[in-house]
Amino acid sequence: MLNNIGLPGLLLIAVVVLVLFGRGKISSLMGEVGKGITSFKKGVAEGNKEIEDAGDDAEEAMDTAKDVTPDADKDKA
Repeated sequence: MLNNIGLPGLLLIAVVVLVLFGRGKISSLMGEVGKGITSFKKGVAEGNKEIEDAGDDAEEAMDTAKDVTPDADKDKA
C-alpha cells in the first residue's frame, strides 16, 4: 500500500500537515524530536562506556584474584 505513494503523494501529505498544524507547531515538534534523538545517542554512548568499564573491572579482578581456599583444605594439598 505504501510502496506506490511517490513524491507527489508525500508532498501532498506535507502540505496538509502544514496547513492543519501550522509552521510554529511543526518547528517546535521537530526541535523536540531532535532533542530526543540527541538524548538517545548520549544514552547509548553512556551505556557502551559502562559496559566497557565493567569489562575492564572484570579483567582487573581476574588479575588480582585471591586464594579463598579454606585453611583446612590447603593442608590436604
